[in-house]
Amino acid sequence: MGFKCGIVGLPNVGKSSLFNALIATAAAESANFPFTTIEPNVGRVGVKDPRLDTIVALAKSAKVTPTQLDVVDIAGLVKGASKGEGLGNRFLGNIREVEAVLHVLRCFEDENVTHVMGGVDPIRDADVVETELLLADLESLERRVEAGTKQARGGDKEAKAELQLMERVLAAVRAGRPARTVSVAEDEAKMFRGFQLLTAKPVLYVCNVEEAAAATGNAHSRAVAARAREIGAESVVVSARIEQEVAELADADERRSFLESVGLTESGLDRVVRAGHSLLGLITFFTSGPKEARAWTIPAGTTAAKAAGGIHTDFERGFIAAETIAYDDFVASGGEKGAKDAGRMRLEGRDYVVKDGDVLLFRFNV
Repeated sequence: MGFKCGIVGLPNVGKSSLFNALIATAAAESANFPFTTIEPNVGRVGVKDPRLDTIVALAKSAKVTPTQLDVVDIAGLVKGASKGEGLGNRFLGNIREVEAVLHVLRCFEDENVTHVMGGVDPIRDADVVETELLLADLESLERRVEAGTKQARGGDKEAKAELQLMERVLAAVRAGRPARTVSVAEDEAKMFRGFQLLTAKPVLYVCNVEEAAAATGNAHSRAVAARAREIGAESVVVSARIEQEVAELADADERRSFLESVGLTESGLDRVVRAGHSLLGLITFFTSGPKEARAWTIPAGTTAAKAAGGIHTDFERGFIAAETIAYDDFVASGGEKGAKDAGRMRLEGRDYVVKDGDVLLFRFNV
C-alpha cells in the first residue's frame, strides 16, 4: 500500500536540498530502513518506529522491514502557476497525484541566497502557493457546479447531494479558505474525495531555518506555526544545512553525536517523515516472527480483513481470523509466546477495527 507526500515550495527555499538530504540519509541507513529511487524525483523512505526495533529484539527476527512513505520532489512553483505560468501545469498535475503536501518555507536570513520574492517572508510565500492552489480549485469547482446543476435539474438525487456539497466547498474557496477546512459528513467523504481538490490535501509546513535555530525555531517559524493552527495544517522545523551534513555521515554513532552537538535528539528529516505519515491519518500494525518483523501502514479505521488484504489479496479473500496482541501486551509478556501463555492473545473477526500498534497473525484459507 503506497502513500505519497509531495514536497512543494517557491524556488530557492531549500526544497531540493531537503529532498537530496533525505535521499542520502535513507541510502546510508539502507541496512535497516530500505530506500528506493523510483524515479529521479521520487524517493521511498522507511518510517522509523522504535516499537518495531523492540519487536525485532523480542521475536529475534532475521529481517526487519519498516513501513514506507513515498516523497516526491515537485517542480518549484511561481506566481501564475494556476494559469500555466512556469511549470505550473506540471506542478499542479503532480500535486493531484499525492496524498499530502510538505510545503517548504524559507525561514532563514542569508544575503548570499537570493529570494525569488525579494525578501524573507514565509507567510507571504505560503500565501503565494496557497493562492495558486485555491485558484486552480476555484476553476475546477465552477466547472463542476455548472455541470452538476444541469444533472440535478433532472431529479437525480445523487447529483443533488453532490451539488449541495460542491456549493458549500465552492463558497469556502471563494472566501479564500482551503477545501480541507470545510466540514464534511461521513456519508459525503467519498464524494468530497472525488472532487480531487488541491486544497483538500493535508499540509505540513516545513520551516527551513538557520543552523542556530534548528532546535528551537525562530520568529519566522513561530509565525508559520500560528498560521498552520489557523488553517488546519501542521508545521515542523528543520535546517537544510544540518540535514545535508548529517547525510554525509555514514556511521550512525557519528550522526547521533553530531545531532547532539547542535542540540538535537533526532534528525529533522526523521521528524518530517514521521509527521508526513501522521498527517495522512495512518496507523501502523506489525507482523513478527523469526524470519521477519514488519510494520504495515493502513488508514485509521481499517478492518482486520482489509488489513490482511494489504499484505496479500488471498489473506482477505480467505480470511478466518486475526490472532491479535496489543503492542504493550506483546512487550510486557516478552513476545508472542509469552502473550499467548498469559492469555493476552485474542481472536478477532473480519470486522475488527485494527488498532495502532497491534501485532497480528492472520489465519486464512483459500
